[in-house]
Amino acid sequence: MTGLLDQFRTAPRAVLGRMGAGDDEETRRPLPVSGMLAAVSTLGVGLAVLTTLTLIGWMAAPRGPFGEGLPGVFRTACQLWLAAHHAGFAIPGGRVGLLPIGLMLLPAALLYRAGLWMARDADLRVRMPARLPKGTPRDVENARRRAQLALIAQAGISLAAPYALLAGVIALVSGNEIMQPSLGEALASHLLLAFVTGSVATARTIGPWRSMLRLLPERPRSLVAGTAVAVALMLVAGAVLVLGAVVVNFPRIQQMSEVLSPGVVGGVLLLLLEVLYFFNAVIWGMAYISGPGFAVGAGTLVAPTGIKLSAVPMLPLLGALPSSGAAPTWVMGVIAVPFAAGAVAGVVTARVAPTPSIEAAPLWGFVCGITCGLVAGTLAALSGGPLGGAGLAAVGPSPWEVALSVTLEVGVAAGISAGIANWWLISRRPATAPEPVRKAGAVIAKAAGKVRPARGAHLPGHWLDATEADTQPIPVIRDDWTDEHAAAAAETFDDMSARRPGATPRISEIPRKPAVKRRAPSPPPKPRKDIVDETDDRGGHVIYVDPYAWDRD
Repeated sequence: MTGLLDQFRTAPRAVLGRMGAGDDEETRRPLPVSGMLAAVSTLGVGLAVLTTLTLIGWMAAPRGPFGEGLPGVFRTACQLWLAAHHAGFAIPGGRVGLLPIGLMLLPAALLYRAGLWMARDADLRVRMPARLPKGTPRDVENARRRAQLALIAQAGISLAAPYALLAGVIALVSGNEIMQPSLGEALASHLLLAFVTGSVATARTIGPWRSMLRLLPERPRSLVAGTAVAVALMLVAGAVLVLGAVVVNFPRIQQMSEVLSPGVVGGVLLLLLEVLYFFNAVIWGMAYISGPGFAVGAGTLVAPTGIKLSAVPMLPLLGALPSSGAAPTWVMGVIAVPFAAGAVAGVVTARVAPTPSIEAAPLWGFVCGITCGLVAGTLAALSGGPLGGAGLAAVGPSPWEVALSVTLEVGVAAGISAGIANWWLISRRPATAPEPVRKAGAVIAKAAGKVRPARGAHLPGHWLDATEADTQPIPVIRDDWTDEHAAAAAETFDDMSARRPGATPRISEIPRKPAVKRRAPSPPPKPRKDIVDETDDRGGHVIYVDPYAWDRD
């Protein structure tokens, strides 16, 4: 699909280049035009794939449910495309809303690739604000983050709007006398799926997945990380539960497949259908371990507290359901899985965004439980729905029951673990000044750096600054210096001795040895370059030199 989109991008420019209208730099289309081309190509490729599968099924069973003739095959492919976006259908006497979630992977993958192409075609990587260096002010980072989020939302709308309009056309032409698609659900589902996948693909052009999370502020990022971890753990536990049930009840599943006797081609398509519905079963397993369980028709229940079943549809995957009756006592242990997932989610939430307030950490952990409940309830609503009328009007878990149970179980465990983890992180972190104090200190340091003392100003006392020390050498005591006070005292005593009779000759009259030639004093040392003036405003230390310190020792 990417190669087809690249041909759409380069073909008009090649024509313009031959006409002489092209510049040296390759011009780029506006973002809405790139989004429209991506939406059209996604619908074309998706319908081509589903039409091929439907045609194979029609060739294997010409009088089957795949329609009559090629128009009926194409209409069935359009209905499958709408079902892949979870748009329901109205049938005589009821409604079909239990649709395979696995089928949503096809349009989601195509939309993701189309979103990457759209971002590349519109040069969104260039239009994204550049990565800022470390130490950038927080207001500049917030402005950059808002600009990136606005551009991502614009790209998502550019892909989702034409995609939803084309889906409405498909919903109008794919109806027949038996199945009539819901136009409102088709528009809403296509718009939502295209916006989410297009936004994620555009954000992916910024950098790795870690960079995508950094687009969010710290607190929402911690909630997203904690929610993703908790929901992922519960889904993994649900998948393990479903696979275990399939292995235990595999003979019953094989028996139901032999009763249907679909043949070779029909067996392959039936296996593909079961694989697509496996994702629904995983969510049902998550609802089972959270407590409320799920239903397979009116008046039925499959939960850890007990199983009550009636006639189930002839889908081999449903052969993995347990028999009616009381559940074993050890099965109640599966309810501990949401509490364990909540404990891990609380640690992740506190680790991503620790708070200095000990009381606030448990509250944020419980908020993580609320978001997990909302996600679990949404998944439960997508995995279930009616399958006609009468006894199959309610199939799957109850969304509000699953949301409430997951909120309480994950929220309580996440609140406790987040409080403990936050206390441990804060206690091991070195004490730092509060945020207002740090901001005030930064403002004071910035203002002090702009103040420069007047040139030539001296500090009081004998202290000299570094500039004066360069011009006035510091006195140093040397051994060859003459003591002036001792020389004056010696001359005085010599005069007194010369006035007395019989006095000894003066010291000056005594013949003396020639004086030893004194060594010339060494030149003053060169000024040191590592002495920083007190007027320095680049973060250096102020050094003062006291030339009279030797006199006070």
